[in-house]
Amino acid sequence: MTTIPVLALPNFSQLFIVKTDASGYGLGAVLMQSHRLVAYFSQVLSARERQKSIYERELMAIVLAVQKWRHYLLGRHFIVRTDQSSLKFPLEQRIVNESYQKWVAKLFRYDFEIRFRPGLENKAANALSRIPISMELAALMVPSRIDTSLISSQVEADPHLAKIQQRLPVDPNAYPRYSLDHGILLYKGRLVLPKASPLVPILLQEGHASVVGGHSGFLRTYKRLTRDFFWVGMKNDIKEFVEKCLVCQQNKALTLSLAGLLQPLPILEKIWDDVTMGFIEGLPKSKGYNSILVVVDQLSKYARFSLLKHPFTTQMVAAVFVRDVVKLHGIPRSIISDRDKVFLSRFWMELFRLQGTSLCHSTAYHPQTDGQTEVVNRCVETYLQCFSYNKLRRWSTWLPWAEYWYDTTFHSSTNTTPFRAVYGRDPPPLLRFGSDSTSVLAMDQLL
Repeated sequence: MTTIPVLALPNFSQLFIVKTDASGYGLGAVLMQSHRLVAYFSQVLSARERQKSIYERELMAIVLAVQKWRHYLLGRHFIVRTDQSSLKFPLEQRIVNESYQKWVAKLFRYDFEIRFRPGLENKAANALSRIPISMELAALMVPSRIDTSLISSQVEADPHLAKIQQRLPVDPNAYPRYSLDHGILLYKGRLVLPKASPLVPILLQEGHASVVGGHSGFLRTYKRLTRDFFWVGMKNDIKEFVEKCLVCQQNKALTLSLAGLLQPLPILEKIWDDVTMGFIEGLPKSKGYNSILVVVDQLSKYARFSLLKHPFTTQMVAAVFVRDVVKLHGIPRSIISDRDKVFLSRFWMELFRLQGTSLCHSTAYHPQTDGQTEVVNRCVETYLQCFSYNKLRRWSTWLPWAEYWYDTTFHSSTNTTPFRAVYGRDPPPLLRFGSDSTSVLAMDQLL
């Protein structure tokens, strides 16, 4: 697993071998062909799952591995190797509990055989299931929490930056864009790092793949990182990192330029005076919710995302709209929406007629009218898929972070972020929960 290249391309004319293992901490599995690694994954067990017997945990590892690589394994014979000898005949067990039946039922459509292998011959899966807690990434992307003494020592070790740092106290105008603040080298007010600094990969990961970064594209990731940091070749490094992001390649759709010229709506003068709205429906049920109401301010691009349970009535949507939008921004002057039955209902039209709001209903294939909501819907769906693709029923827990990510992300149409357009300032930095701990157990689990 440490040789280059690490992963091999699958060959569907050869036999697939799945090696799995479970420990008291997590699950691990590798997919192999001809002694070459094709794919691998590991998953941390919850507190409840850690209480299960080793037999159930080993079976869980097999089922999750087969389901993850079902696009490789479905419809062909493959071999599963485990160090639990009692799992060689899963369908012939006589005394089984309900949870065992649930896991075994998920394997019925696959053609496979389970073979026992001692743990010493299953080192890769064993390593993936035993990643200690101390190795989890606990990075911080907040300047106040970064060890500036470490960065200063790295700057002094870089010949070019050390020369700048030594020259500035003698001649502050020698390098116009650089400055010193309590011995810390800054570039246009941003913290300077050497290109070879070990913090650079961590910052790239935080700026792009964290819940705040939201797996945004190159421009938005670049704008987010350049608020606080600078290093030589920063733009190319960010572009290369985003292009190689595996999660983005697995979950994002290709976008093509629209044919012809658009006829956009006129630019407005007041924020939250004209809004667009729509629904995202057909989502897997998460905490009872399966739909999202999306409301976007047409001028600032600021958005609000609200959870809904389908089927919902017009009165329910109106109550959610008042609770999440009207109480914060007032009644809009106009609302642009599609021709959903909720927006065409008598109740909805009469409600906003009494409020003096103009309702504008778009027709199909008119992106210049309601394309903004459709683009936001796609952004939200991509964000939720990137963070919950392996646990689809937990997407609702990521929705508040999706709203924060979208409203603090750079928009090329306004040349700023929606947060700054509405509040006139950048959002305050969020302190990520790293290696710190608290004596309050509930707070520790929440963080």
